[in-house]
Amino acid sequence: MALDMRGYLEAQRGPLPSRPDRYRVGELIALCQQQSPDLEANLWSIALDHEWRALAAATLEPGAMDAVRGARAAGFQTALWTNNARDITLQALARFGLDALLDVTVTRDDMRQLKPDPDGWRVIAERITALAGTGRNGAPHAFVIGDSWVDGVAAQAAGVPFIAYRTKPEDLERWRVTPFAQLTHLGELPALLASLPEPA
Repeated sequence: MALDMRGYLEAQRGPLPSRPDRYRVGELIALCQQQSPDLEANLWSIALDHEWRALAAATLEPGAMDAVRGARAAGFQTALWTNNARDITLQALARFGLDALLDVTVTRDDMRQLKPDPDGWRVIAERITALAGTGRNGAPHAFVIGDSWVDGVAAQAAGVPFIAYRTKPEDLERWRVTPFAQLTHLGELPALLASLPEPA
């Protein structure tokens, strides 16, 4: 997706500055907003085209249903925080039966900035009004669970402990993300949450 977006932007406005890392979607959008706002709608169209095609092949990550149900059974409210578009996200959640298990769904249509910016957490906190008082004694009251350093950076910027799921250690080290815990299977989450201290 990012490669196609970059290709379009460069075809219209010339080469972007070279660098060792690839340009991410959020960075390309930000560049476009600053330098070529007339092209932003077309960049989002490229992103949507990729997302619709990905939806057709989407599958549910093993253990995902157990993880969400386990979090709810442990007394946590549940939210999805994604850089994807709302319409596509809602269709995917409904297909897998996850929509009824989530208290809040935050997509790029709800945020001011994409992850790794923490703005999506602001939206979650506004919508889950009881968030601040639901913690277990001696343990964090909320977590961000994600499979990318992007999720970890966003969580740390929001001041929320990060639970890493099959993330690349070298990425976490490079971006200075220190997880609260690491999962190799999403089905491990209920036991992790159950191990937290009980409320006083």
